[in-house]
Amino acid sequence: MTETPPATPSTRAATFLRESWDVIRRRGPSKVQFWFIALVIGIVSGYAAVAFMTAIELLQSALYRTDDPRTLHSFARTLPWFWVLLVPCVGGLAVGYILTRFTPDARVRAVAEVIEASAVKEGRVERRAGLASIAASLITLSSGGSTGREGPVVHMVGMIAGWVSNKLNADGVTGRDLLGCAVAAGVAASFNAPLAGALFAMEVVLRHFAVHAFAPITIAAVSGSVISRTHFGDVTEFVLPLDGVLRFYAELPAFLLLGLTCGVIAFVLMRSVFFAEDVANRIQSGLSLPPILRPAVSGLMLGGMAIFFPHIIGVGYETTSAALSGDLILREAVVFAILKVAAVSITMGGRMGGGIFSPSLMVGALTGLAFGAMATAVFPNISGSETLYALAGMGAVAGAVLGAPISTTLIVFELTGDWQTGLAVMVAVSIASALAGRLVDRSFFLTQLERRGIHLADGPQRYLLATFKVSSVMKAPDHPRAPQADRVRRALNEGLFVSPADTLEVAMPLFEKSSSDFLAVVRLSDKDTTPEILGVLLHVDALRVFNRALAARAAEEHS
Repeated sequence: MTETPPATPSTRAATFLRESWDVIRRRGPSKVQFWFIALVIGIVSGYAAVAFMTAIELLQSALYRTDDPRTLHSFARTLPWFWVLLVPCVGGLAVGYILTRFTPDARVRAVAEVIEASAVKEGRVERRAGLASIAASLITLSSGGSTGREGPVVHMVGMIAGWVSNKLNADGVTGRDLLGCAVAAGVAASFNAPLAGALFAMEVVLRHFAVHAFAPITIAAVSGSVISRTHFGDVTEFVLPLDGVLRFYAELPAFLLLGLTCGVIAFVLMRSVFFAEDVANRIQSGLSLPPILRPAVSGLMLGGMAIFFPHIIGVGYETTSAALSGDLILREAVVFAILKVAAVSITMGGRMGGGIFSPSLMVGALTGLAFGAMATAVFPNISGSETLYALAGMGAVAGAVLGAPISTTLIVFELTGDWQTGLAVMVAVSIASALAGRLVDRSFFLTQLERRGIHLADGPQRYLLATFKVSSVMKAPDHPRAPQADRVRRALNEGLFVSPADTLEVAMPLFEKSSSDFLAVVRLSDKDTTPEILGVLLHVDALRVFNRALAARAAEEHS
């Protein structure tokens, strides 16, 4: 008999890891195991964000021949006009090719799709279109597109979380928590803001503050921030050179007015993007413009604007820093804010890549500076620094656009390192968010989804209906609880029917309208052919499934 050789330490370790992985896949990770997974996701997501930001800088430096992309708009003044015109156009052409080739609708994926994945797809983010969107956003941001980097970063790390969820065979709760961990790490690494990264993931993506998710999300956010600081240093994104402390509490009413102003500006920014998208859709349809050319036309328009106003190129941190430092006069602040809104609308309406957060920071800082210039001129004896208004405005517009007043307030603090202006910033952010949230569907991202027929803004009582197909709830015609055949045919003749591919979102209004206790489920064929009856959907079954889903979601959000 041949004796089995004794197991080596490496063999025993491999066996232990394999058995542990099998247990995790079958039973789900324990709390400690989940924290370890969150740490790994945080590190990987942090490196992904760092790699994306580094790639933008390298490609931007190559395209515009500058050693410091942070001062791009100043350097662009020295470039030949035709170069400034053509780089965004060629970049748009490349974006059009990528999106047309690798996405079904030639549209960039960003934060809205991650929110949708959290709500109705158990935390899974689409990969093929996501990878194409990352490439498109990289080219857009490097070639002069007037958007931000946080949107593609959030979607990129969301794909990482989705891959891990699939490997773990994770359920919906675990998948959403893993998605939150990845988003927290990605945002924390992008802005060197661990607190804001954690709260952004819960406030914007998960849309709840469940206690069970707080620890792993915080671990991931800290991990992502550490990775960022390892590569870029422990520095804030912006520096405030002046004292921004409130002079008198009598100045607070001015920040209330600033909040109202910023709420309106945030609404204008969001509606301008949607208006530009609608106009571009009509033009593309009317002229039969190939989808591959749509981003190129937008890039050509951006290049034409950049010849005279290079401030619109890229993320815009140089202009934002100038506003926070008070280096712009009133007229410049107003003009640059208007141009930035136009540039963002053209970029997003043209279906180029990137996010909305960084542009909203720039528009907010310019709005705040312009407001502060007028306020300090009218009331010089009770007014503080103009830069304090710029800081508050930056947070107010961004918070209103994102629908995230808590995390945006923290991001402003962490981006600037100034914690002495909290009262003014909080007042402006809260007022702006409340106003803009009434003018749109709560935020830019939720309004995007609402325009596509995905109703997340109204809460789970609305969108959960769309997660259940009729085919998963219906009963066969011969089921003991099914109505008699003549009643089913009568319901069919009365128009009380659905198809198996429909969702409960389609079925429930029919129940409400008819007061019927069932709907016929049919297979629709040619108009001249009688629909084939496949079964029935009982009202009580639909309500039971819906109530269970609501109870499960409530349990998750309050655990």
